[in-house]
Amino acid sequence: MKEVRTRFAPSPTGYMHIGNLRTALYGYLYAKKEGGKFILRLEDTDSKRYVAGAVQIIYDTLKDAGIRYDEGPDIGGDYGPYIQSERAAIYKEYAEKLVELGGAYYCFCDKERIDSLKDENGVGRYDKHCLRLSKEEIAEKLAAGVPYVIRQNVPEEGSGSYEDLVYGTVTVDFKDIEDGILLKSDGMPTYNFANVVDDHLMGITHVIRGSEYLSSTPKYNLMYDAFGWERPTYIHLPPIMKNAHEKLSKRNGDASYQDLVDKGYIKEAIINYIALLGWSPKSNQEKMSLRELEENFSLSGINKSPSIFDEPKLRWLSGEYIRAMSAEEFKAVALPFLQRSKAYGKYDEAKLLKMLQSRVDVLEDIPSKIDFLEEYGDIDSALYFNKKMKSDAEIAKAVLPAAAEVLKNLEKFENAELYAALVALAQEKGMKNGQVLWCVRIALTGRENTPGGASEMAELLGRERSLERLAHAMELLA
Repeated sequence: MKEVRTRFAPSPTGYMHIGNLRTALYGYLYAKKEGGKFILRLEDTDSKRYVAGAVQIIYDTLKDAGIRYDEGPDIGGDYGPYIQSERAAIYKEYAEKLVELGGAYYCFCDKERIDSLKDENGVGRYDKHCLRLSKEEIAEKLAAGVPYVIRQNVPEEGSGSYEDLVYGTVTVDFKDIEDGILLKSDGMPTYNFANVVDDHLMGITHVIRGSEYLSSTPKYNLMYDAFGWERPTYIHLPPIMKNAHEKLSKRNGDASYQDLVDKGYIKEAIINYIALLGWSPKSNQEKMSLRELEENFSLSGINKSPSIFDEPKLRWLSGEYIRAMSAEEFKAVALPFLQRSKAYGKYDEAKLLKMLQSRVDVLEDIPSKIDFLEEYGDIDSALYFNKKMKSDAEIAKAVLPAAAEVLKNLEKFENAELYAALVALAQEKGMKNGQVLWCVRIALTGRENTPGGASEMAELLGRERSLERLAHAMELLA
């Protein structure tokens, strides 16, 4: 049985978009599941789109995401070079061979003539003018050094069909395909030619890419057939949408992998979530490590319907990974975000982290969760009102002095003892637990929402600062 070989062939144009990373992930997962090879190839022939440093971003992103390739520009392999700009001589050789086979032809038309074929909207279609040149005319122009491109010779009639493992039978009329340029005047190939030559020479068995290439594939197949090469198996992936009408797009400024990491989404959660954008495991399990994804991935689970990037779902999944971490693991990822908080360095770090780990889904939320500890000031008396707790400012006036006395005399100023003492106070005063706990928390923090209850906040602040804040709150209520 033939070894499965998949590839990821990005252009170095900046940070890696979510859609690109999903293509890489699926190619990697399928190769691993089938015991095959996953190849990285850089398609850098479009110099106008090249972004300095983007090649390193590709290497770093794949490494960071745990997607390990078996062959590639930085690790080598038997089918290199793996960078298209280093394969110019190969493309020239095969482009000329395709001309000999009748699948392509030399085109000497200048820009002025090409522009004359466009309508008032700037849309044009090449008219096969140079296909009608005689061999003698072509030889004469080549000898004279007339600039040329090599164009694909697409039949004027008929259609091209192929089977896609996700979308089924796909058929495109040849009249809808233009004689596109395969080799540019500078000797560099276009994507449409280079990807066919490279996929064949690198032994790629399964081509996994976005559904935007569904209609282009018949022109690639014309080249495979003209060369007498075996066509690869095609797997086109559904688009990822930002909503029901718009695609997720790097050009529209939508999030890249690095953007999500910088926001503090857990890396494993990002990869886990990206895997679920267009694929469903048979078990319906949602939280899966990369190793589990390798074991469970199957092409049959890919859905042809578009997927909507649901950031709340990603937040939830990120939170699940945070909750599953050890205290040491959480500290390692959370500390850079904790250091951005106004509260950093002023409270017990271990207690802060323990409190945050159970209440944070995305690490960038850490500063906003605890900055209130250093932003304490006037307290709006309306905050004491809570219909569910049956609490208000009048209740607070009765609770706070008694709570201050309890906190002042408590032997151990720790969460469990603080909570028990405040609950006992409620019973002593014939109040609901929530009335006392709510009022004390508002007095200690000045916030309606905090990452912990009254006893946790008191422990964090310590006895002295807790009593100072209760005194301040009582003054404001007086």
